[in-house]
Amino acid sequence: MAFKESLSRRNFLSGSALALAAPAFNRIDLPASMVAAAQSTTIIKRKLGKTDIEIPIVSMGVMNADNPAVVQESYKLGIRFFDTARGYQNGNNERMVGNVIKSLGARKDVCIQTKARLPQGMTIKSSTPEQRKNGILEELQKSLDALQMDFVDLFLLHSPSVDEMTDSGIKEALAEMKKLKKARYVGISHHQGMDNVLNVAVKEGIYDAATISCNFTMAQDKALFDAIRNAAKAGFGVIAMKTQATGRGQTGNVNQTAALKWVLRNPEITTAIPGYTNFDHMKEDFSVAYGLDFNDAEKKFLSEKNLQASVQFCQQCENCRPTCPNGVDIPTLMRTHMYAAKYGNFVHARATLDEIAANVGLKNCANCSDCNAKCANYVNISDNIRDLKTMYL
Repeated sequence: MAFKESLSRRNFLSGSALALAAPAFNRIDLPASMVAAAQSTTIIKRKLGKTDIEIPIVSMGVMNADNPAVVQESYKLGIRFFDTARGYQNGNNERMVGNVIKSLGARKDVCIQTKARLPQGMTIKSSTPEQRKNGILEELQKSLDALQMDFVDLFLLHSPSVDEMTDSGIKEALAEMKKLKKARYVGISHHQGMDNVLNVAVKEGIYDAATISCNFTMAQDKALFDAIRNAAKAGFGVIAMKTQATGRGQTGNVNQTAALKWVLRNPEITTAIPGYTNFDHMKEDFSVAYGLDFNDAEKKFLSEKNLQASVQFCQQCENCRPTCPNGVDIPTLMRTHMYAAKYGNFVHARATLDEIAANVGLKNCANCSDCNAKCANYVNISDNIRDLKTMYL
């Protein structure tokens, strides 16, 4: 793998000779260590922090996939890192991944990442550290049983609060699963407050990696990219999700390879886990693993004016919360809308909706004829809430 000389912060966005037209992209101040890879026939691989995991820069987010043949062909194509979770498809996602890897006899050749929360109903306030320790270990065992595996390569706490990340019982569980060799490494996954989450995870010392949202709509989030850079310097592994900024169900206004290359031109991100569900999308995404130079079509896409507004990606910045008179959890509702309307994954949309506490849930929107909450970026909250009310109320 040959890399060109380091790009400047602005060149990370612009590419070698690309001057992006959208003002939002021109203003960003990003890490100076960005590089681009020359096109080649060699798959680009990166090491995950201080771990011994070295994988292609394009991996598979399996969440939306329900066809085992796509998982199987992904392995044959060169994918070596598969991301799933305890809650995806009510456990069927883990079972599918496990069945495919077992049938291929490929366990030694792949890395499996799964995620779980504290058992339903268990909170920091309602349980003891020992209960939380046992609860997390039980969730891991359920995943191992579904996957038909003795261990996972990376176990993540799914969207934990800072209190959960620093909790003695949960940290004891993570240490125990590593000691028992049921998880080689541990980490966290998160959609919100990711700069703070990364900083806390690195400081705690027990965590090895994190899976976080990262895409071109976040170009101005200096705090996030500073946190990624600092994490990488500390030997902490960073995996990118939500890299495409929207699901493929939306009608073609995202150049998929441009979006993926934009994220992966940052060498501080080890791999990306784009979600795909068919063979064409699989091949399209993995083509990026051979080189990160932008072609003309990708340059054109990234230079479009009003790009962020057209994509309508919720960055989960939470600045909308204070603008809602009912205190509704708008960021999680926007994720619910994304899973339903853009991913077409109604099972996960329903599960995400059910995560919201009743006092800040969608039912609190029922008496509002229109939503007056304001997005600090470009999301049309009102339209999305109207869609959700139609679907779920």
